[in-house]
Amino acid sequence: MRHLARIISATGLVAALAACGSPQAATGDLTVRNCGVEQRFPSPAQRMFVNDGNLISMVLALGAQDQVAAVSSLKRDAETLRKHYGDAVDRLNSVAPDYPSRETVLAQRPDVMVAGWNYGYSEASNLTPESLRTAGVAPYVLTESCRRADGEKGIVDAWTALQTDLTDLGKITGRTDRASEVTADLERRLAVLRAAPQPERRPTLFLFDSASDTIMSSGKFGAPQAILDAAGARNALDDVADTWTAVSWERLAAADPDAIVFVDYPPQSFQQKVDLLRAKPGIKDLRAVTQGRFLNLPYALWTSGPLNIDAAEQVRTQLERWNLVPHSGIQPASDDVVR
Repeated sequence: MRHLARIISATGLVAALAACGSPQAATGDLTVRNCGVEQRFPSPAQRMFVNDGNLISMVLALGAQDQVAAVSSLKRDAETLRKHYGDAVDRLNSVAPDYPSRETVLAQRPDVMVAGWNYGYSEASNLTPESLRTAGVAPYVLTESCRRADGEKGIVDAWTALQTDLTDLGKITGRTDRASEVTADLERRLAVLRAAPQPERRPTLFLFDSASDTIMSSGKFGAPQAILDAAGARNALDDVADTWTAVSWERLAAADPDAIVFVDYPPQSFQQKVDLLRAKPGIKDLRAVTQGRFLNLPYALWTSGPLNIDAAEQVRTQLERWNLVPHSGIQPASDDVVR
């Protein structure tokens, strides 16, 4: 895909990040098991190149923004990230509005690149973990995007993938204590969601990213699977062994979901997507469409990152408003709905 209550309040979070100070003392090289392979990283990293809003959010959540030499693909997520992490977003050195070229990355002289397959890494552009290693850059691969032996993406469930990345990046940046705080907060909020009253029949939700002759959605290894499951819903593509993937319009029609959740992601606006659904034969009469059960959240909340828990809380409360799941009393830490 080209395209995703905090521990304290948003204001307090910014202060807490500032209080984290310098990374914990560390020297030499670090070995991290990434995508099933032992990889070497400088410890701590000092000049990271980070691509995509969800990966940038991981670095910001760890308070490691001063160890970032440059970022790319930030613009569409800047407002969302600013809301959660404050003006640290505006101090990032953004060098490419979309996916960077290999030349753009190397020009920043990074010691580590943080990206993923379909989140910046691509054989077509020769920006791959292997090509970076040959140039002396240590590549970290987003765990959600790790490839299996069959070439498809996804090796563990998405919550495990997220906690793995936060823990690994905590080690790479020398901020293991902060990583433990972030993962503990995620686990606490996830436990609250899982303990919430469940319906007799879980409502089926379809994740709609964008569409043309096919629909970009997400299968059982993608972050949306974890988000919808935590919210008390069923992902319409929970039988698809992949992360972000394209499916047919017929697949949406056959699912006849109770609601459709959208990734706020260009080039199609939310209204364009809704108009497309309401005009398409075989789709316009689906329950979710006729009843207008739509929820639109930013890219950085749907793609694997620390804001996935915010997405899960907001999906849960919307399901309650639609009377599709029992009332729980859960109060989302933020309101990121794009209207």
